[in-house]
Amino acid sequence: MANPAFEELVEDFEFLDDWEDRYRHVIDQGKAMEPLQEALRVPATKVDGCASQVWLHASFEDGKLHFDGASDAMIVSGLIAVLRILYNGLSPREVLAVDARAEMGRLGLNDHLSAQRSNGLRAMIERVKETAAQVG
Repeated sequence: MANPAFEELVEDFEFLDDWEDRYRHVIDQGKAMEPLQEALRVPATKVDGCASQVWLHASFEDGKLHFDGASDAMIVSGLIAVLRILYNGLSPREVLAVDARAEMGRLGLNDHLSAQRSNGLRAMIERVKETAAQVG
């Protein structure tokens, strides 16, 4: 099960009638994020396997994951925001226990993303899990 903030996002999605509204909500989530500092947009934080440019910067404070990210694509920025809601504040063990595919399915994302976006989302999830495994 995901953290309480993600449960709230799931509830928000349940009130949205069609996928276009949900798509807009994902984009709005991305727009609401603080911009990733330019100094953190480096090869070490770049995520391979994404059609667009993606950077994820993770840190662990008090044993809990906190990550920020950025993309040059609005929908991908929104996906980063959704992943932040899913994972931020969890311990490395909790991060590794989250079934991200199932959680994204609860939002309908598995069925409505292009193959390229789905591959990029998997690459971002893998990066978050790799980071948690290294720390944990």
